Amino acid sequence: MAIKRIADEPAYVLHRYDWSETSLILDVFTRHHGRVALVAKGAKRPSSSFRSVLLPLQALSLAYGGEGDIRTLKSAEWVGGHVMPTGEALMSGYYLNELLMRLTARDDAHPNLFDVYAAAVRLLASGDPDALQWALRGFELLMLKEMGLLPGLDQQTLTLKPLVATEYYVLVPEAGLQWVNGDTRNALLGAQWQALQNALDSPGPMAALLRECADLLVQLQRPLRLLLNYHCGVGALRTRQMMLDLQTL
Repeated sequence: MAIKRIADEPAYVLHRYDWSETSLILDVFTRHHGRVALVAKGAKRPSSSFRSVLLPLQALSLAYGGEGDIRTLKSAEWVGGHVMPTGEALMSGYYLNELLMRLTARDDAHPNLFDVYAAAVRLLASGDPDALQWALRGFELLMLKEMGLLPGLDQQTLTLKPLVATEYYVLVPEAGLQWVNGDTRNALLGAQWQALQNALDSPGPMAALLRECADLLVQLQRPLRLLLNYHCGVGALRTRQMMLDLQTL
């Protein structure tokens, strides 16, 4: 059987594990082939060209081959574009990586999601403190939509009734978008949910969200966190809990 070879593949390293004294196992997110496991032989040696390249949140071009569950990395090049995020932005990037590892399957291509991830990483690396919240919320929304886990935001989920622009609705993990009768915390107006849906449906959804719904994205932090935890099957994601612990210290 011929060994399948992939070349010039856009990718990001999501996570890396020690495999031996000299090698690493990489979990990478590629544009055309989804999430792939690779072995980087000799990557831990001081003389390895991989040492300075296989870093998280850096745009790479990879070549690899093999037919098994774990392929062999042949080459890796940094394609430039931005420096690695630091501080809170770095932890936020690790959070995006954890979401991808939890919610995407191996070898399941999501080119649109890859482009959204790349845009979010560029925002994190920009150094703009406001961009951090926009990057996280925009990525969370678009990832949930890409994975089929986000209900339509222009109608009530259970009844399929259209939203009333001046009434409040809340996003409930188990039941989708519901009309609010009382406490409006974590709720948005029908017109605001519709604006978010319009941005999600546009040809460039990440840019549309930032251009038209930046203030709304900040208000979605808790509803999206609850929805993601529900679909991930956890009370809190590891990286988010680590960020909270660091803030407490």
